[in-house]
Amino acid sequence: MAEDLKKMYKTIVGDPFPPKMEISFVDADKRQTLFYDKVTWQIEGEDKGLRYGENPGQPAALYRLANGNLVLGETETIQPGRYLASDIELLQSGKHPGKTNLTDADNALNILRYFDAKPTVVIVKHNNPCGVAQADNLAEAYHKAYMADRVAAFGGCIALNRAIDKATAEGIAAQYAEVVVAPEFEEGAFDILARRKNLRVIRIGNIARLKTFVGERCIDFKSLIDGGLIAQWSFVPAARTAADLKVAECDYNGKTYRIDREPTAAEYEDLLFGWLVESGITSNSVIYVKDLVTVGIGTGEQDRVGVAEIARDKAYRKLADRYCFEAHNAAYNDLQDEDKKAAIDARVKEEKGGLIGAAMVSDAFFPFRDGVDVGLNEGIGSIVQPGGSNNDYQSIDACNEAGATMVYTGQRSFKH
Repeated sequence: MAEDLKKMYKTIVGDPFPPKMEISFVDADKRQTLFYDKVTWQIEGEDKGLRYGENPGQPAALYRLANGNLVLGETETIQPGRYLASDIELLQSGKHPGKTNLTDADNALNILRYFDAKPTVVIVKHNNPCGVAQADNLAEAYHKAYMADRVAAFGGCIALNRAIDKATAEGIAAQYAEVVVAPEFEEGAFDILARRKNLRVIRIGNIARLKTFVGERCIDFKSLIDGGLIAQWSFVPAARTAADLKVAECDYNGKTYRIDREPTAAEYEDLLFGWLVESGITSNSVIYVKDLVTVGIGTGEQDRVGVAEIARDKAYRKLADRYCFEAHNAAYNDLQDEDKKAAIDARVKEEKGGLIGAAMVSDAFFPFRDGVDVGLNEGIGSIVQPGGSNNDYQSIDACNEAGATMVYTGQRSFKH
């Protein structure tokens, strides 16, 4: 029985999907059609498509946009031929990609496109980032992203916006990952990654031009249980510079409430970094960011207070695990020495999970101040959120009482 279960994950499902697909939008006598080609790879002398879908036994196919222009209203879809995850160069297939591998890679690129000024690494697990970091060099950025949530990074997808050098390759090869995506590999780097035989190593040259994808839109499709479809334009964050953020202010019962202080330059950096990372996170979400590194990421929760608490609690747990791993080369949950654990716990408690001075990021407004209070009680220094709640004045008061600052984006960032 156990062997049958293991075999399930190794089975490659032959898909029944045709080599081409067309999607037409029809309005009176006007027809606009998008033309797609199915993607396969030459692996061990055979043409193979996706390994399987979201689960073993669930056939799936990958299609790339081959032709067609779509204009709806004043918005135009991304032009065919500018391929990213839909037409990857598979340098090492390992267990060749399944649907979740490619959607993880795609969401990593969805986030990574906003960060080209510095080496940046995004690690995605189950279509949500578990660690995102910027640094002066790629190896440092990878280390920070990995240590932000070392546990969740196990078996994740790693996307990098610079050519992988040998130092970064050594760091990646020392851990277990499913997928590595990069624009290029410096001499000797691929040989290091190849030590991991099941690692899918993917080169996408367009990563070097990811900045040109900022502001571009495509059509998102969501299939309903009855075969129906919802179509929407993909999300584009409007706030991408400090000038796009507005210091929180609102009127309530004839009184104007305003944040007492504007963010510092460093706070603006973290607020923008966090808001753009937020665009790739499943809502309802709250995250914390400090020094251009994610500290705690809460995703997919039903209430905003709850997700703020989840992100806070994860910040504490992940920092404890990081300190344990750095000091004792062991996971916190595996450490048997209670005195050593107590010392780690005391350090993490004193540092409030690394949240002191951090930025708090919310994909939607806070309906009451209880959500922002979760972060403020841990010593965060700044908040970015869309604004627009009837009770924004409560959040402004809470920030002013704590000496924190808050800015609005004027745009919600839900991702379902």
